[in-house]
Amino acid sequence: MVQNILSAKSGNNWTTNELTAFNVTVEPRDPISFFGSPLPNTTVDPILLNNLQRPPGAISKDNRLFFSGDSVIDDFTAFLLSMLDYDEPERVVHQHLEIGFLICGEMVGAKPNLVVMDEEDYILLVQEDKCYTGTFPDEVEPQLIAEAIAAFYDNNRRRRHIGIPTMPSKVFAGIIMCGTAPIFYKIPITQELVDAISYAQHPPNQIVVDKLVPPVPCWHRYTSKGMVPLENRRIIIQCLEAFKQVRVLKWSFEGIIWN
Repeated sequence: MVQNILSAKSGNNWTTNELTAFNVTVEPRDPISFFGSPLPNTTVDPILLNNLQRPPGAISKDNRLFFSGDSVIDDFTAFLLSMLDYDEPERVVHQHLEIGFLICGEMVGAKPNLVVMDEEDYILLVQEDKCYTGTFPDEVEPQLIAEAIAAFYDNNRRRRHIGIPTMPSKVFAGIIMCGTAPIFYKIPITQELVDAISYAQHPPNQIVVDKLVPPVPCWHRYTSKGMVPLENRRIIIQCLEAFKQVRVLKWSFEGIIWN
């Protein structure tokens, strides 16, 4: 219950206690139910899919950056999203922004590692699991969800400031990066939930967050291996391409906007 939360917490300090208090649950999905269709054929350069390490000879800039970029996960993820055109049309990838939101009557911050946004809204949030140990990052999920709540709060704040209608609800794309292993989330946020969090109330309606772990052959070693096995790499890139295709569609279902 909300009564168990003694003080307002920044997004990076959220735990499963906050999710329980604010009636948020995370449910695993398979690719078809998560994306709405089977994984697409990938369109990336076969060099990326068929070589564990950089091959000899001249290669394209994207290929060179891919093979040299996985030591700094934030930079690698930003590059990967750009390579797959997550910043199109007219979107921007930002690193290390702090987003403010109201919890229990106090303003606090949330700090996603990366965001993709357009002129009006945050669209995609990425959180790195900085302490990942090769297991699945359940302890990082509350941070990502807090960041989506903050993004919704700030989206509507900025909309009011520029004089355009606020949104009653929105589904955010989310990714947790465990090294080079992404886990995908669809995070619905409603004004009802944000109001409850702002004033330390228990929301009457449950929020269900969809989660997808890419269907790699050895799923129990997924977060420790990431993109190193070539079969993993192909499936991860297929998931990233499918996620982008869903993300850029605009549709509504029972008041939820999936942008």
